[in-house]
Amino acid sequence: MCGIFGLISKKNVLKSCINGLKLLEYRGYDSFGIAGLTKDNMFLYKKPGKISLLEENLKNIKVHLSLAIGHTRWATHGKPTKLNAHPHMDHKSSIALVHNGIIENFDEIKKMLISKNIHFQTDTDTEVIVQLITYYYKNDLIKATKKALNKLIGSYAIALIHKDYPNQIIASSKESPLAIAIDEKKDEMLISSDPNAFLGKDLNITFLSNNEIALITNKKINIYSNTLNLLNKKYERFNSKKISANKNGYEHYMLKEIYEQPITIQKAYFGRILDFNKKVEFEDFNLSKNYLQNLNHIFILACGTSYHAALYAKYLIEDLAKTHVFAEIASEMRMKELLITNKDLAIAISQSGETADTLLATKLIKNYDSNILAIINKTNSTLSREATSYIFVKAGPEFSVCSTKAFTSQITVMYLFAIYLASIKKIDKLNTSLLLKELKKIPSKIKKVLKLAPQIKILAKKYSKYEKFFFLGRNYMYVAALEAALKLKEISYINANAYPAGELKHGPLALACEDHPVIAFLSNEKTYDKMLSNLMEIKARNAPILAIASKKSKAIEDIADDVIYLPKTIDELSILPSSVASQLLAYYIAKERKTDIDQPRNLAKSVTVE
Repeated sequence: MCGIFGLISKKNVLKSCINGLKLLEYRGYDSFGIAGLTKDNMFLYKKPGKISLLEENLKNIKVHLSLAIGHTRWATHGKPTKLNAHPHMDHKSSIALVHNGIIENFDEIKKMLISKNIHFQTDTDTEVIVQLITYYYKNDLIKATKKALNKLIGSYAIALIHKDYPNQIIASSKESPLAIAIDEKKDEMLISSDPNAFLGKDLNITFLSNNEIALITNKKINIYSNTLNLLNKKYERFNSKKISANKNGYEHYMLKEIYEQPITIQKAYFGRILDFNKKVEFEDFNLSKNYLQNLNHIFILACGTSYHAALYAKYLIEDLAKTHVFAEIASEMRMKELLITNKDLAIAISQSGETADTLLATKLIKNYDSNILAIINKTNSTLSREATSYIFVKAGPEFSVCSTKAFTSQITVMYLFAIYLASIKKIDKLNTSLLLKELKKIPSKIKKVLKLAPQIKILAKKYSKYEKFFFLGRNYMYVAALEAALKLKEISYINANAYPAGELKHGPLALACEDHPVIAFLSNEKTYDKMLSNLMEIKARNAPILAIASKKSKAIEDIADDVIYLPKTIDELSILPSSVASQLLAYYIAKERKTDIDQPRNLAKSVTVE
């Protein structure tokens, strides 16, 4: 959550900082701010709202900065007001600081500092950090920062500047990502909580590990351990000059990313299907086949949309590879007694590779000597460094807070992994060739779904008036229902709840009525007839029904008020066309309701706090 960006540059520092924050705004957009140093003074500009407000006022800001730190916020402590926006300054107005994370013992430290006659202006936990650094400052900013950070309990990524040090930024992190980068000519030094802010540049990049402190000047970058020993950190090449963050003519990032899915699904399997559809292999994969062949159990941990991919993988791996799988919500898994051994495999799924709950659960599992396979979309992520092995889903940057292409790419990768595992285990009657041939047909079938957009748009207008929905499905279609309900909730603010269709009669059916529509997923051949029976129960209660199906039959047309017909595929892949159709439905309903589709209220893309 939240976005940090900072730089020392010979270029237009203020404009560059704004551009960096814009690339991070999907991580939080309650408020924003920038602090920088001029020849004589500290410059500070912050406001509630989105960064576009600063862009509008930029023509009225005449200031030359040698360096700057900026922040776009997702509120944890304190409402999104001007006072609570970052950067925060100490009571002497000498230090400005930005922070991601949560300080758990902030109240205790705050009371101590108040007893020392230090006055606080905000409701945030962040102000405690900057005030504590000033309290310890005795003409050595690095030592004061180290001493203050050692007092903190919780997570943080910070960057700070001091008015007496016009050519340096200090940065540090603990359980929260922070990247440091430098260009080839050493003309520009950058920091960011997410490498997405470096898009369009070719840089050398490294990531701070826990408790490391970086001293960034206009000449070099020094990184120190917690004991202030100088470290020799390795830098990786970050090539993104040809990648840009634009909508390519689409009205929203979400719509652009929906339409990218025929390509991104193909990228997820490209080069991994070998020997004329007889074999799956993953590049840079270092889990031995002997180990996988003798697995006892698999634990899949994830949050949000990634959890739905985990639940799909549970169904699929159990069906194909005959291996017992537990799909776990990462934040809940951390609170349980872990019955996991070194004969089990943990799979962690995270689009960003920075999801706090997933990372913390992963680190907990490492104590049990279990191997960890990461399914991630971003290279250079924390999860990729924590895992034993990883598979990249190759979806590319996803800027809409509402995940679309990353989800379908995760589904594709988990489909490949299930086939790979089943092949290693030599499961009888596994028709690998058929399974892989059907996957290769999916991009063209997704294109056919996208051509249904005009029909879906009309239906969205009809259904956008309702304030509550049921989403129903069975087996793989239950996972499709869960994901579809989440999409609608996220961007239209409609109360949407997903159930296994057979569970409706065990309580939720009490809510069925004429103003409570049902979206039903029927693209799974195995559960089609059972779904029809469930929908008859709904119809008897006068609830409107929109069916999403791939099988034309008189029965469904007699029961449902509306039907969206999708291209048919095998049950194991039916979630992909169904999910794309439901993404379009959610998008057009949200558009009818005039909500902020790419940056829905109260949410952020990469959830880096607990």
